[in-house]
Amino acid sequence: MKELVKHYVGKGLVAIFPEKAKNLSIKGMTIQLHLPVADRLMRNYIFDKAKKENNFEALSNYHKDFWSNKGEDYFLSGFNTDVLESFFKPKCSFLIDSLEEQILEQNENYNLFIEIGTGDGTILKYIKDRSTAIDKFIGIDLSKSQTEANRQRYQNEDKLEFHAADGVEWIKKNGTNKMVVMTSRGVLEYFTQAKLQELFTILSQFEKVYFIAIEPTDVDHDYSKNPDSKIFGFENSFSHNYIKLFTNAGFEIWHQSKSVDWNPSSYMNFIGAKK
Repeated sequence: MKELVKHYVGKGLVAIFPEKAKNLSIKGMTIQLHLPVADRLMRNYIFDKAKKENNFEALSNYHKDFWSNKGEDYFLSGFNTDVLESFFKPKCSFLIDSLEEQILEQNENYNLFIEIGTGDGTILKYIKDRSTAIDKFIGIDLSKSQTEANRQRYQNEDKLEFHAADGVEWIKKNGTNKMVVMTSRGVLEYFTQAKLQELFTILSQFEKVYFIAIEPTDVDHDYSKNPDSKIFGFENSFSHNYIKLFTNAGFEIWHQSKSVDWNPSSYMNFIGAKK
C-alpha cells in the first residue's frame, strides 16, 4: 500500500509539474544524489512507467543523461571511494594479468587499451602502470567535466588520453586492429541490447581485439527461458546475456566467472572475450 501511494503521488507531481519532471530526467536521475523527496517520487514514477512499458530506449537515455550531466558529481560524492583498492585490485586484476600474458605470447605490442566509462581514470592508470605490451591508454566518458578533470590530473602521463564521447561512436571513428576494450563495474548495463550488439559487431570488424567486461546481471535472469536482455535493479539498468551477444559477433570467450555482488540480487560477471 505504501509503495502504491508513493507511485500515485509521483504520478500526480509529474502531471502538476511537467517541466520540472522533464528537467529532472534531462539532468540525470539514475542514482539518487541528494534528491529532494518530491524529486525522488517523480524519479521513481518516471522509471516505473518506462519499465512497465518495456521502453528500453527511454531508460537508456535517462542513464546516458545522468552520466553525461552528473558523472563528475557521482565521483566527487564519495559513492565510488576506493573502488580501485577495495574492488578492482582484489577481484579483477587477474584478468589484466591474463590479458598481458596472452599479448606477450604474440611478440608484438597492441595499439590501444580503451576503457569505456572511465570515470575518474584511477583504474585505467593502474592498468597502464602494470602493462608493458600496450602503446596507448584511452579513457572515454560521457561527462565533459570529468574528462577535463582527468586531463588536468594526468597531464604528465604520456600514455594516457581522455575523451568525452559516446564509446560506440568513438570506436567507430578511431578503432584499430590490436585493440583492447574494457568496462568495469557497470557500464554496459546502461546500453540497450541493440546498442551493445552493435558495439560487439563493430569491434568484430577489426583484427586482434580483446574485450574485458566486468558487469552486473540479475541473479534471477534465466537465459534458457529469456535469452534477451531484461530490466533489473533499483537503477532500472539492463541484465544482458553477454556470452550470447559476444558469440553472435564472432568472439571467443577466454574467461567467464561471476560472484554475488554487494547487492545479493545481482551477480558481478567477469568476462574475457577475443577475436
